[in-house]
Amino acid sequence: MKETLLNDLKDAMKNRDELKKNTITMLRAAILQVEKDSQKTLTEDEILAIVAKEVKKRKDSMEDYKKGDRLDIVEQLEREVEILSKYLPKQLTNEEIVELVNEAISSTGATSPRDMGKVMQYLRPKTAGKADGKVVSDIVKEKLGKM
Repeated sequence: MKETLLNDLKDAMKNRDELKKNTITMLRAAILQVEKDSQKTLTEDEILAIVAKEVKKRKDSMEDYKKGDRLDIVEQLEREVEILSKYLPKQLTNEEIVELVNEAISSTGATSPRDMGKVMQYLRPKTAGKADGKVVSDIVKEKLGKM
């Protein structure tokens, strides 16, 4: 993944694509910072988690800028999300998440909202980098609340 990012950064520099260059540079900096802080080389899954976190940050910021009527910044953030999303695996649909949640509930024997931790722990490896944790959490709460 790091090699892919470096190659894409070089391509962006050759093509004079400032937005792509800046976005990849920020992502690489975030990855290097985590490696430096934890003093270890990150695995592919850990890097994917950082990419997902960066995408989530930008999506959250978009809402604020839309409220502030700063559509120029919203457009830039949308393009950054588009660039970053290329490094993420295919995202799960809501239907696929619901299927996984149902499977997790039956596998863990969850019977009430108090079992949310068990269900989320079961789901985490299956949804990491493929789905927004908040969306998964909301679906789990909804399903367990109906029990």
